[in-house]
Amino acid sequence: MATIFETEYNWEPYLKYGTRQFVKRKTVIYNQGSIGDGFYYLHKGLVRIVTSTVKGRKRILNIVVPGQILGIQSLDQYAHFTTAVTVKDCVLYYFPRDQFKDLIMIYPDLRNLFAQTIIHKMRILLEGIKLNTLSSEQQIAILLLNIYDDFKNYKVPLSQQDLANCTGLTRITVYKILKQWREDKIIQIQNRRFIIERPELLKRLVKEPSHSLSKNV
Repeated sequence: MATIFETEYNWEPYLKYGTRQFVKRKTVIYNQGSIGDGFYYLHKGLVRIVTSTVKGRKRILNIVVPGQILGIQSLDQYAHFTTAVTVKDCVLYYFPRDQFKDLIMIYPDLRNLFAQTIIHKMRILLEGIKLNTLSSEQQIAILLLNIYDDFKNYKVPLSQQDLANCTGLTRITVYKILKQWREDKIIQIQNRRFIIERPELLKRLVKEPSHSLSKNV
């Protein structure tokens, strides 16, 4: 699920083209159906990406962590197909559409990188639509794997409370699942980070609803 743009590209040289914003937790950055005029780069914090069903229920699709971008579909002035809500206090950089055009003139390679990122985001949207139909274990597994795949890094920068806030599960439910996974040596938790030791088992859990992780350790 990773893209070159989000995993290997250093954003620091381009932040001067954006507008730095401080956004408090539980703030809506943009709403599903609204027309945007730029995208955001998340410098600090955590953002939950959700979509609304026809019955008005919210479904979580993904978590945006520092170093990723969001809202890029607005560059073509399409309506946002998701809603972005801050989970923590955040520092964002906003890049207006016109500013992006200037950025491409200076750094033409960004055009292809953005195209790859859009494809990546669409894939996450399609895969994430089914997230709320999964078991509690599967919801946690797929969110950890999304971030793991994005950064190709075994260390996932989330806490148990972050997972509870993002999934809507109770902290007790999250604690019990992670406790079992630690005992089975599937993950470790160090300094508010999850270290995924056996990602192949989490991937199998997501693909096979009846699969039990404890049978394979």
